[in-house]
Amino acid sequence: MAIKAVVFDVGETLTSDTRYWHDWAAWLGVPPHTMSALVGTVLARGLDNAEAIRIAKPGCDVGAEWAARRAAGHDEYLDDTDLYPDVRPALQRLKDSGLWVGVAGNQNVRAGECLRRLGLPVDAIAVSAEWGTAKPAREFFERVVAWTALPPTEIVYVGDHPANDIVPAELTGLRTAHLRRGPIGLTTDAPSADWTVDSLDELTDLLVEPV
Repeated sequence: MAIKAVVFDVGETLTSDTRYWHDWAAWLGVPPHTMSALVGTVLARGLDNAEAIRIAKPGCDVGAEWAARRAAGHDEYLDDTDLYPDVRPALQRLKDSGLWVGVAGNQNVRAGECLRRLGLPVDAIAVSAEWGTAKPAREFFERVVAWTALPPTEIVYVGDHPANDIVPAELTGLRTAHLRRGPIGLTTDAPSADWTVDSLDELTDLLVEPV
């Protein structure tokens, strides 16, 4: 069946998490390389990456830390420097080919606002905080299907995380593309994915028929 929509994860799919974790390192007063190592450690253990913050500051409430950051003028933000270089060209090419293009990931409301301000060439953007459900819950991917108003077999979900992105999307009937990018994407295989790619350019070549 023909693919009619492509929906993208955010972190380490469209955006690099490098500055995000550097900002947390600065806030917590730990060296950036230490923060990166903590993130790698908790991800390798299959834990939520927020656990890295709790290790750096034992006993802290991550929500309270976010509130303190916002009060101090250090809220979350995204700009074009956070996008991987292949993002805008790939999204534009997919749109120009007639595919419906969306962005849906596990982010808070503030991150959703930042993503929309980037003016990406997509049809719609949604984040888990707005939907009230987060990956890997089946409800998240059911929302993706309802959002696109297409049969799941005509939708490709693209992400770097096999457990959060690929497997639950497949269980909901979507097609999947595993992007080998970021610490999880590069170290965890997704053998059941319909496509495995090293860049969004490669994925676009596979999904867009040559003129």
